[in-house]
Amino acid sequence: MSEQRPETPAEADGTTGLFTALGKQLRILRERAGMTQKEFGQHVGYGPDAISAMERGVRVPRPEVLEKGDELFGAGGLLKEAIPEVKEAMTRARTRHPEWYRSYAVLEAEAVSLYDYSTMGVLGLLQTEEYSRAVFTQRQPPLDEATIEKRVTDRLSRQQFFERWPAPECSFVVEQAVLERPIGGPRVHADQLRQLLRIGGMRNVQLQVMPTGRDVHPSLGGSFTLLIPKKREQVAYTEIQGYPRLIIDREEVRILAARYGIIRAQALNPQESLDLIEKMLEQR
Repeated sequence: MSEQRPETPAEADGTTGLFTALGKQLRILRERAGMTQKEFGQHVGYGPDAISAMERGVRVPRPEVLEKGDELFGAGGLLKEAIPEVKEAMTRARTRHPEWYRSYAVLEAEAVSLYDYSTMGVLGLLQTEEYSRAVFTQRQPPLDEATIEKRVTDRLSRQQFFERWPAPECSFVVEQAVLERPIGGPRVHADQLRQLLRIGGMRNVQLQVMPTGRDVHPSLGGSFTLLIPKKREQVAYTEIQGYPRLIIDREEVRILAARYGIIRAQALNPQESLDLIEKMLEQR
């Protein structure tokens, strides 16, 4: 008899089962109403990919989606009744990240400002579900399927960051080479570019591309993130070859903040960057 794999934290606390059951209910009610995922998404302010992820239980079914869905589908309170449990599960989800990452994840969840410079891949906070799955599937040495699914789910749950109000101030600078690397294949790559266009169009977000053709560069030392947690001082975070580092030393943080300012100045401005991403999509 094969050995049963251990439960993931999400399975152990019932979160996985809750999200899966709610997702199935949401799908059945939507299909009974004769509504596509795209049409439903237009009513609740989410794209079809996000609705699909909620229906499959790999993304948290947002309380506002459950509330609107209950009204649209005439569910008689079936979906609304689950909202308190969903909010509690969302709180528990913040502690499910690996121990080495947990301190940063907590700070990110409460950040009022976040700045990131990415050099090798799209930042997890900006990834689509399929791009994220491709990243974890391609990792060496290989991860088992259960670990891949858990990490994808946890990564997507972090994107609730963009749904907070007041909206956090965000700046992202991405190397052009990152956008040209078709992780996951043509379809996944195209969907990821569309995701960047969507997030880059948010009022609280500035997304910039650092052109490969620049003959000077202020930061060849790798990616880093700067964030300001609510009512706390700015901190920085780096992660290289699986070695994470949360930086709280004021002088080190100051240097990275100054470096980030130079990076932004040398990158394309936000509109030029979105135009470049749109051109990449057209040329595919």
